[in-house]
Amino acid sequence: MPDTHSEELLREVAALPSLPGVYRYFDADQQLLYVGKAINLKKRVSSYFQKNHGGTRIGHMVSKIVRLETTVVRSEAEALLLENNLIKTLNPKYNILFRDDKSYPYLKMTGVAPAAKRSTKAIAGVADLQATGQMDATVHGEKSGSTATKPALPGPGSFTRVSYYRGAVDKRHHYFGPYPSAWAVKEAILLMQKVFRLRTCEDPVFSNRTRPCLLYQIKRCSAPCVGHISVSDYANDVANAEKFLRGDAQDVMRTLETRMITHADKLEFEQAAELRNQVAALSNVLHQQSMDNVEDRDVDILAVKVLGGKACVNLAMVRGGRHLGDRPYFPVHVDEAIGFEEDDSPSMLNTTVEVQVLEAFLAQHYIHVPMPATLVLSERVSKGLLQALSEQTGVRVNAVHQPREQRRAWLEMAQTNAALQLARLLAEEGSQQARTRALVEALDLPLEELSDLRVECFDISHTAGEATQASCVVFERHAMQNAQYRRYNIDDITAGDDYAAMRQVLTRRYGKLAESLNAAKHSGQTPAGTGRMPDLVLVDGGKGQVAMARQVFESLGLDLALIVGVEKGAGRKVGLEELVFADGREKVYLGADSAALMLIAQIRDEAHRFAITGMRAQRAKVRVGGGKLEEIPGIGPKRRAKLLQRFGGVRGVALASAEDIASVEGISRDLAEEIYRALH
Repeated sequence: MPDTHSEELLREVAALPSLPGVYRYFDADQQLLYVGKAINLKKRVSSYFQKNHGGTRIGHMVSKIVRLETTVVRSEAEALLLENNLIKTLNPKYNILFRDDKSYPYLKMTGVAPAAKRSTKAIAGVADLQATGQMDATVHGEKSGSTATKPALPGPGSFTRVSYYRGAVDKRHHYFGPYPSAWAVKEAILLMQKVFRLRTCEDPVFSNRTRPCLLYQIKRCSAPCVGHISVSDYANDVANAEKFLRGDAQDVMRTLETRMITHADKLEFEQAAELRNQVAALSNVLHQQSMDNVEDRDVDILAVKVLGGKACVNLAMVRGGRHLGDRPYFPVHVDEAIGFEEDDSPSMLNTTVEVQVLEAFLAQHYIHVPMPATLVLSERVSKGLLQALSEQTGVRVNAVHQPREQRRAWLEMAQTNAALQLARLLAEEGSQQARTRALVEALDLPLEELSDLRVECFDISHTAGEATQASCVVFERHAMQNAQYRRYNIDDITAGDDYAAMRQVLTRRYGKLAESLNAAKHSGQTPAGTGRMPDLVLVDGGKGQVAMARQVFESLGLDLALIVGVEKGAGRKVGLEELVFADGREKVYLGADSAALMLIAQIRDEAHRFAITGMRAQRAKVRVGGGKLEEIPGIGPKRRAKLLQRFGGVRGVALASAEDIASVEGISRDLAEEIYRALH
């Protein structure tokens, strides 16, 4: 093995320190092959070059190494953190990689503060109004017979709001979760409404109510907006809701029962009846929660299944003693990475693929996600990893490999779900691979590996010539590659000229690539960073669009056989499309049941969807002048969306005062004044 590597590389390996760190291997094209961590860099890296790995995957990878980079760190925990940050950022070929999914959703309680800090003045004010009966008279005008103005009630900041939330947390609020899905959060919010009758309305709606809304009528809200509940009583409901979410349901039940008896003893039967209804609702919820377990508050259950070169890690979450559901994860590079994810310790040199996948998930998943104190795992993982995770997260991790009783039931459920999700994935991929094979055979494409087929599809979208955009979507490795999609704003053409738009987008897409490829033909060397032409270029259109694409490819010196137009059939019915070729071949109708046509239609429809959404966004930006907001420093798409949603458009923002603008979540006082100045 050493004979295949340069002396410079081997000298660099021999000079490595015996310290913990992270190493990275690169091939001749400067592509990252592998990222690994080591307790002892010298010992770990040397093992790759001193052993004869034969024709194994690890031997195949080692044979490609031409350059090495290392980073020394202070501890194994630091090495673990750096390794997995690099893996998620750089996407090396021979590492098991769990791609970033959407951030986890949370249940958010706004402005929750200790009871001692709440406004006693506001509480007294509401109590006085309720005691004198003025509140109902002034709000509804029933006793006074007039439309009297609404009294100065406590504002929305005095009454905690429950809402769905996804994003960075704010210390001013309380967050519960994370939850495995948006559905789980919405179920929890519905529970907060049914049992504790907490408000979900936004602050502007709250501030402008003069009578209770429908949620009050169906007993899903206590109507704090119109003073039907005091700040202190509402605060008690919020405190009980927080206890329930943390798993103290029985304590909440006992507290409510005690308060109910107290009110009954004082002959306050109306208040006692309200608490009785609350106790009944909570009791009903607890009976429905068959997974309730008072001993386990926060637990993550992880089960892994590997089959056919694919893997699934099923993560089930228990929060506050309640099973919230699960979520499957499918890593990439599993087949290529088998045999690499090993620790320095002798006990870990022959780990199974399941253990490798599970350890990769643990190391990558909990970098930015809160970690519970208890993990129930389908495989036994290394103690070093658990210790490093404990140091990294600041949580003492207790991993259970062979659980009993309720934990065992949870794990068996997670294992069943992992197997079902993986079977579904393999079935879908098998179907997609069959479609890919059918397309390659139908068009007689010269490919050795089906997964190498790359298709790029273009579509033009506009409304009567307004906000013309072209889309390019990419199909590769049997799937649509969303990260490689591109939109092109089309300028300097006659409004509605789709042919000119197609000429412009194809020239912009392939112009520089064609120059690089033509230069490589003359020099015999391909410049570093040069991309590859697709194996098929689909154009949504018939002879006219194909003729335009032919002109562009001829001018660029590209192969005309790559261009295929998708011409709609009679009546524009799906399944009647015909394929039009730029190289002179006759049109082809594959048949409505053709797997190849199904794949082409799938790619074409995705290009159309992507173009339509981009065009609509561009058109809306032009019509409402939304771009003016984004030109203000500090205003990005999220803040712009919040402003437009609050004030109904840029005109509404322009009419608002700096104080009103500052009331929008995420907008500081200084930024609000900057926005006001920019729009005036």
